[in-house]
Amino acid sequence: MALKILMAVTGIMLVLFLYLHMIGNLKIFFGETTFDHYAHWLRTIGEPLLPEQWYLWIQRGGLTIAIVGHIWAATVLARRARRARPVKYAHRPKVQGSYAARTMRWGGVIILLFVIYHILDLTTLTLNPNGQQGKVYANVVADFAPARWYVTLFYALAIVAIGFHLRHGLWSAFRTLGQQKPRGERIARATALVLSLILVVGYLSVPFAVLTGLVG
Repeated sequence: MALKILMAVTGIMLVLFLYLHMIGNLKIFFGETTFDHYAHWLRTIGEPLLPEQWYLWIQRGGLTIAIVGHIWAATVLARRARRARPVKYAHRPKVQGSYAARTMRWGGVIILLFVIYHILDLTTLTLNPNGQQGKVYANVVADFAPARWYVTLFYALAIVAIGFHLRHGLWSAFRTLGQQKPRGERIARATALVLSLILVVGYLSVPFAVLTGLVG
C-alpha cells in the first residue's frame, strides 16, 4: 500500500509540474520579449530570500526525487506482481490491462531518454544549435527549425508517450479511489483522456508552430 501511495504522490507532483511547464511554454506565442522575460523570472523566484536560480535548483532536486521514487515504486510493484504469478498463462488475451502495461513500459523508456535529451538541449544548452544563455526564445526556434525535423519528430513521439502514460496513470488512480462502477469508470476514462489530450496538444503546439513558421 505504501508503494502505491508513493506512486500516487510522486505522480501528482510530476503531473502538476508538466501542466505548469506547459502553461509557461505557451508564453512563446506572446513573442520573444515576453518569453525571455518569463524565463528570466523563473531564475529570480524567491529573491531576495533565495539567491538567483536557487528556486530552480530546489525544483530540479524535488523533481529528480519524484522521478526516482516513481520509477522505483513502479519497478518494485511490477516485480511483486510477476512473483505473485510465477506460472505464465498458456494463452494470454490482449486485454486492456496488458496493452496499458506494455505502453507504460516502452513509454517510460522513451520519456526517460527524452528528459535526458531535453536537459542537455534546453537547460545546459549542450546540444542546442543556438545555445545562448538568456536567449530562450531563439534557442527554442533554432531547436525546432524545419531543417531539424528529426528533433521535432522525437519530441512529438516523447510527448505522445507521456500522454499515454498520463492517461493510464490517471485512470488507474481513479480506479484506486473507487471509481469502478460502470458510470464512474466511464467518467474516469473520459477525464483521463481529456486531461492527457490537453497536455499533448499544449506541448506539441510549440514545436509545430516553429516548424510551420507561426513562431520564429
